[in-house]
Amino acid sequence: MSKEVSNGDHNSAAKAPPTPSPLRFSKFFQSNMRILVTGGAGFIGSHLVDRLMENEKNEVIVADNYFTGSKDNLKKWIGHPRFELIRHDVTEPLLVEVDQIYHLACPASPIFYKYNPVKTIKTNVIGTLNMLGLAKRVGARILLTSTSEVYGDPLIHPQTESYWGNVNPIGVRSCYDEGKRVAETLMFDYHRQHGIEIRIARIFNTYGPRMNIDDGRVVSNFIAQAIRNEPLTVQAPGTQTRSFCYVSDMVDGLIRLMEGENTGPINIGNPGEFTMIELAENVKELINPEVEIISVENTPDDPRQRKPDITKAKELLGWEPKIKLRDGLPLMEEDFRQRLGVPRKN
Repeated sequence: MSKEVSNGDHNSAAKAPPTPSPLRFSKFFQSNMRILVTGGAGFIGSHLVDRLMENEKNEVIVADNYFTGSKDNLKKWIGHPRFELIRHDVTEPLLVEVDQIYHLACPASPIFYKYNPVKTIKTNVIGTLNMLGLAKRVGARILLTSTSEVYGDPLIHPQTESYWGNVNPIGVRSCYDEGKRVAETLMFDYHRQHGIEIRIARIFNTYGPRMNIDDGRVVSNFIAQAIRNEPLTVQAPGTQTRSFCYVSDMVDGLIRLMEGENTGPINIGNPGEFTMIELAENVKELINPEVEIISVENTPDDPRQRKPDITKAKELLGWEPKIKLRDGLPLMEEDFRQRLGVPRKN
């Protein structure tokens, strides 16, 4: 087994990784990989499953409780001999034999995690503990999809992985933000104490087909509003910024991180930065020039700026995003039109 490489000063020497389960004969970087994807029926998870299934040597198991995910996202794979779908909540232990674990399970939209904050933090903490316990038992490598929310309302810009963040620990978003921070802590504790092979991706705003139409995230909100001929509602003041990564680029980054030799955390996101007004203007121009843009009250603890420094992703993974926002938005529009039943005007 190759030596683990950290990209942060916080990672002290760890024990050697545990030997894979005797029930599994495959080893890392070899063929016939058995892969678990938690949250694999969700937006990013289902696109990850598509990419993993393209490799005929992979067997993919998805565990999802459908809290925010949908079986429809995986319908092309149901019944495939290399695919298995399990309805399972990661807050309960899961007994499977796998070589890799992509741990994505967790509500990622403010609408969902504010609706059930206790469930959200339990998923982040207990769910991650259960997946780490599984990784320890079977000797699997595990990747956690953390989030740019660990930076909170950042005081440095753009955000590097060495920045510890500026997070409100008792706000309405804290169940998600602090839950992911605890999950990262657990990953490194298991790495140092038990030698678990870990990977941590801090993913920034991601968009693309299969997003929940009414999930409260700004790109899906604007596109759905434009298609429905409704005003685009920009939360005041409209100068707050975000960076948007197309889902296929995100999936490529996650796979490169899993297959590489760096524990992370590593930022995965598109450094192209847009104000909310600029995003609304792009959606209006590309999708429905007739809609108006209006200002609405902002939500508590909304970060003022968010942009990833992806230097480490470029240097350590050879990764950077390829799809620009103006190229990705029409691809997402087509998916939304099909699901909303609103064809494009001639």
